[in-house]
Amino acid sequence: MEFDFRQMEADGRYRLLTNFVGPRPIALVTTRSATGRGNAAPMSFFNVFSHEPPIVVLGIQPRLSGEDKDTMVNIRRTGEFAVNMVDMALSQQMLVCGLAFESDVDELEMADLPTARCTQIDVDYVASSPCAFECRVERMIEYPRRVLVLGEVVHMHVHRDCLDAAGRYVNPDVYQPIARLHADNYITSDRQFVLKAPAMTDVLKASKQVD
Repeated sequence: MEFDFRQMEADGRYRLLTNFVGPRPIALVTTRSATGRGNAAPMSFFNVFSHEPPIVVLGIQPRLSGEDKDTMVNIRRTGEFAVNMVDMALSQQMLVCGLAFESDVDELEMADLPTARCTQIDVDYVASSPCAFECRVERMIEYPRRVLVLGEVVHMHVHRDCLDAAGRYVNPDVYQPIARLHADNYITSDRQFVLKAPAMTDVLKASKQVD
């Protein structure tokens, strides 16, 4: 089957992109409202963009009315947000945070999620998240129905047991984030395996044998 994206409706493009590009990591994004309330929203249009500088990217769409969602309103005002990674223990609370509450409702309270104050930004992060990134907006790229938010990571909180004894590499038996596949289908990283690239000399040798 062939699909000409220039001729398709937006929902068709969304279905194909999100069905086949995955699994997509989930960012439970926390911000602070103008009245000081916490706000939390899960986003799967998210990934790490660069390590130098350390940049993560969010793709945030407006409400159906065209108005900015609370997360975007808060980010525009403060230039700050935290990305909390989600594991199985947080999965149901993440879904609660994604419900369409009124703007004055604190999703963190509704999901019964304990928080802690960030170190370098005025936002609370989810204390039970295996790791959280404190971010300041580096730039925003505006589209008619989407804003790409590039956030510079200025601080990171990591649960000690998510790292090996040296504190250098992830402990895969502990850190098992979930990711979104398509529709209501998710996946967890509890079935990990190691892949190592072959030596260049072996590849070149095999290539010459085929020739």
